[in-house]
Amino acid sequence: MSPPPAFFNEMENPDGSTREPYRAYSDWFTGEDMARLKRKSAEAEAFFRRTGITFNVYGQQEATERLIPFDIVPRIISAAEWHRLERGIEQRVRAINAFLHDIYHRQEILRAGRVPVKLIAGNEAFLPEMIGVSPPGGIYTHIVGIDLVRTGPHEFFVLEDNARTPSGVSYMLENRETMMQMFPELFTRNRVRDVARYPRDLANSLAAAAPDKCDGKPVICVLTPGIFNSAYFEHSFLADQMGVELVEGHDLRVVDGRIAMRTTRGYKPVDVMYRRVDDDFLDPLVFNPQSMLGVPGIMDVYRSGGITIANAPGTGIADDKAIYSYMPEIVEFYTGEKPLLPNVETWRCSEPDALKYVLENLADLVVKEVHGSGGYGMLVGPAASRKEIADFRRKLEAKPGNYIAQPTLALSTAPILTAKGLAPRHLDLRPFVLVSPNKITITPGGLTRVALKKGSLVVNSSQGGGTKDTWVLEG
Repeated sequence: MSPPPAFFNEMENPDGSTREPYRAYSDWFTGEDMARLKRKSAEAEAFFRRTGITFNVYGQQEATERLIPFDIVPRIISAAEWHRLERGIEQRVRAINAFLHDIYHRQEILRAGRVPVKLIAGNEAFLPEMIGVSPPGGIYTHIVGIDLVRTGPHEFFVLEDNARTPSGVSYMLENRETMMQMFPELFTRNRVRDVARYPRDLANSLAAAAPDKCDGKPVICVLTPGIFNSAYFEHSFLADQMGVELVEGHDLRVVDGRIAMRTTRGYKPVDVMYRRVDDDFLDPLVFNPQSMLGVPGIMDVYRSGGITIANAPGTGIADDKAIYSYMPEIVEFYTGEKPLLPNVETWRCSEPDALKYVLENLADLVVKEVHGSGGYGMLVGPAASRKEIADFRRKLEAKPGNYIAQPTLALSTAPILTAKGLAPRHLDLRPFVLVSPNKITITPGGLTRVALKKGSLVVNSSQGGGTKDTWVLEG
């Protein structure tokens, strides 16, 4: 029997000593009473429940509302580690924006043969309606979430790119506020970089991307599908934090060639819309005619430069996991540099040789839908039953182009608080990036998602994962 894989422990060295970023925290923890920490953990859960920080889980007979578990042990990243991540994230986000502009204009990367034409032409996330459209300020991806995993002291990999409507930033902010309320002494012992500026930075970044038709201070709104959406808490939270209106499709209409929102004083033109509605539901005159969530005519206003939509329609092509597999080529094509943050090795099941390998090794691989998200529709081979593997094999053989596969990585661990004390659990990290015509702002930290079950590699909240406060230490 082969020995279990060695996982990099972010808090402890192999000899049991504490790694440098965690030393001040470890000294504090050693002097703490476990009963007090457990009470604090229960207080945090009660706070999140009172505040209404929940999300909806789909795929059951009816959607159920759940609380995302919060672990009170922070995930701590050193200044040097973060500096490396920042450089790699910025490089990747610039390349994604350049890629989106190119495929909706000259398509030079396709002409050069660096990305297959069929991967774009046959992709449901590619919007022909965006061909030739240049968004205000040239920005497609105003808000980006880059999912990272770690396998060693210096080994970070990009697991996914979230360029459509990345969620989770409200949990990042609430996690920090909760920790500061419960353990203020920790923030005097550790010089932790601030994340509370995010709503202000988001508002400033959106305002900087206002269209030329904007006259005076940009008017911003957040478009939500409504209270039944899984991320509605976040939509209302961000609108409130930015001091802007939260609107639904029925609150908006086209007035004199602009998008205007209903107010107590009549309709008021909107300059920038942070939309949390999928492309297909954005404009029933252009996309899904049954949609009640969007605004009839908004695409005409957008194409004429009358409004900024963040993120731009059609950015979902950069979320596609088959496109992800070409990101090293995409980064090099647009930046002239090798990627500073590598991809996870990926097999494209649309390719016969790759499909053959994946089918022969299903028990050892992670297989994902190319348009999937939230941990749905995936197979984690080492944790799957024989029946689950057999069922997934049939799906793969029927529609191989719908899937990619990756090795089961030895994800790093960090401790969580359990009834018996600290215990290591696997985790990932989603830093949040704001892009405007003038600059790129990366919030120091992001959302750490943690698998609360021992040995589990699935960190998604929809699959039972929790979250942590992420600390980036001052240099």
